[in-house]
Amino acid sequence: MKRILVPTDFSSQAENALKVAVEIATKHNSEIYLLHSLDMPLQIRGVQNNASMPESLYFIRLAEKSFETLLEKDYLGPVEMHEAIGHDEIYKDINRTVEEKDIDLVIMGSHGANGFKELFIGSNTEKVVRTSKVPVLVIKNEHKHFEIKDFVFATDFGEESRWSYSEAQKFAKAMDAKMHLLYVNTPAGFKTTEDAMQLMQSFVKDMPSENYTINIHNAFSVEKGILQFTKMKEAQLIGMSTHGRKGLSHFFNGSISEDLVNHANMPVITFKIQ
Repeated sequence: MKRILVPTDFSSQAENALKVAVEIATKHNSEIYLLHSLDMPLQIRGVQNNASMPESLYFIRLAEKSFETLLEKDYLGPVEMHEAIGHDEIYKDINRTVEEKDIDLVIMGSHGANGFKELFIGSNTEKVVRTSKVPVLVIKNEHKHFEIKDFVFATDFGEESRWSYSEAQKFAKAMDAKMHLLYVNTPAGFKTTEDAMQLMQSFVKDMPSENYTINIHNAFSVEKGILQFTKMKEAQLIGMSTHGRKGLSHFFNGSISEDLVNHANMPVITFKIQ
């Protein structure tokens, strides 16, 4: 994790994410790239995407002033910071920066929503989670100290999830965290304990795995099962795979990773399936 990207709209949620990024960057001697996407009115952005327009210059100067204030924060310490202003939709600016700067991890804040049935289709967080080629760590609250001891990683243990699991293992190791591999058994996709255990053991057999447990949890839905198990384990982080397809990916029996980013009142990290 040598390069961490933190998108910011200069809100308290974005600053919560930045504080976590600073902790991780300090531990791993990483650089942080701050990115602000201009929130210009559509009539300005749509008619002529020209940074020399008076209206555009006004928004750019506002962003530069906000960056100046943000970069004076004491908690940033000696971490090497880079700031940039994007002129496109936030998820497009993020993906472009990830590619150009060889970013290893995106950390962003999110407001989330209440209730299990409230999806955040079309939101910035959902678009970033769905389209990012690198892991996305979503921070929901302020953390005085970001420490991950127990990390729940839920997957269907299918072949296409091997790469994302490998990336999750790397992240867990970097955080000095114990990984709890989780299979949620639901009525819609019921497996016997024997079949589920055989699937999981076969999955990890040829994978570089260490400091982990294998777990089966029964629930009426995958999302609820993950949240229930995480609470039982008193874990500090939930990890999921995401397909990255257009529209919400239907992982298991619904758009689980995106739902969790929205509803879990704790950090969630997503890894795109390759």
